[in-house]
Amino acid sequence: MTDGSPPPAGPRAELLYHFCRLQLPSVTMPPATCARHLQRTFELYRAKIDPKATWDAYLDNLYPLDWFIAAACLDGDARAWDVLFAARAGRSDCLLLDALRARASRLYPRDEERQDSAVNEFWSHLFAPERPGSLPVLGRFDGQRPLVPWLIRVFQNWHISQLRKNAGVQALPEDDLALPLPANNAADDRWRDVFAQATREWLTGLDDNEILLLGLRLRHRLSQREVANLLRVHEGTLSRRTDQLREQCLERLNRRLVSEGWTGDNLSEFVRTEMQHLLLDDPRLSVDHLAQLMAKHGMAIPAA
Repeated sequence: MTDGSPPPAGPRAELLYHFCRLQLPSVTMPPATCARHLQRTFELYRAKIDPKATWDAYLDNLYPLDWFIAAACLDGDARAWDVLFAARAGRSDCLLLDALRARASRLYPRDEERQDSAVNEFWSHLFAPERPGSLPVLGRFDGQRPLVPWLIRVFQNWHISQLRKNAGVQALPEDDLALPLPANNAADDRWRDVFAQATREWLTGLDDNEILLLGLRLRHRLSQREVANLLRVHEGTLSRRTDQLREQCLERLNRRLVSEGWTGDNLSEFVRTEMQHLLLDDPRLSVDHLAQLMAKHGMAIPAA
């Protein structure tokens, strides 16, 4: 094409459409709309990778269902939004919304109001541009990576960009918002891995009652008073149990890191930046497992 515009996708586009419709029958995006979004995202891909990139190169690495959901959400399909809201993140049943909240708690520690507003603002930016002339978040997704991890990374990087901007540090360029953050050095990565392994080992040693306590506080975000009422224990008793869990955890983690040669002053930085997402990623703290534990005790989460 002499004007430099990409050629049509050809027969593979039709196969892609029918595959996505078979896999996601509730999402009813018309063929013409699908073709329009495919052309749009291919142009995004060419702009980032290579203006001479081919359709075959693009489609060979496409995550078709993730791409289809993102395109349908942009078109306002309520059923596609239902699929996205129900998407799971990490190695367990962690909902996408829970994963975003976990990142928000690391970015804005001890500021629950800002954590909630950060997540709510991000949902609105998924389909509505932050400012005139810019693309909404989903409009930047080209389908070349899994959607849920990409959204979590965009959320984290966008807020880090805002924090840097407020501190007078150069913000990340918009084109880089979905790219991974610079890696830490190998030593940091090693201690992060040891910390993660020690945390998982500590969780393995907890009984169901301790897991339920953690899940109600972290996963379901209930207050100490609400948990005490739900478990039918005095609030002071629950406070002591929580303190004991915290102390046992820190002692176990510190002992494990020291045995591996740790010489850091304390664990506060790892606990602040790593602990919550490790807990929420654990299968025993998944929504479904907590529901099973609660059913055994004849309990249900109180209505908001």
